[in-house]
Amino acid sequence: QLQLVESGGGLVQPGGSLRLSCVASRAILSTFNAYVIGWYRQAPGKQRELVASVTYNGVTNYADSVKGRFTISRHNSKKTVYLQMSGLNAEDTAVYYCNTIPISSNSWGQGTQVTVFS
Repeated sequence: QLQLVESGGGLVQPGGSLRLSCVASRAILSTFNAYVIGWYRQAPGKQRELVASVTYNGVTNYADSVKGRFTISRHNSKKTVYLQMSGLNAEDTAVYYCNTIPISSNSWGQGTQVTVFS
């Protein structure tokens, strides 16, 4: 199981961009590389949803709602997964988390808040 720490959230206007980071600083590299990592988000009053995922060798998948606007990537030697978000809108307002796929209940971090406001 990985301990994951998210960062990079903030306040942004519609159409703006943010880059989120997810670091597994305590993991050994081989353990980190064994996992598919996903970015999830939970908006107020809604269920947590998977928005993007990336495999060890860079194969990505996206939810339809973020395709063309979000880009997930990973830097394995840094044990870090990024989520570059652009074209943000109010519907993207949520707490963003990273976790493995499949989900590990012990890998949830505090998340990072993204708020899109006009």
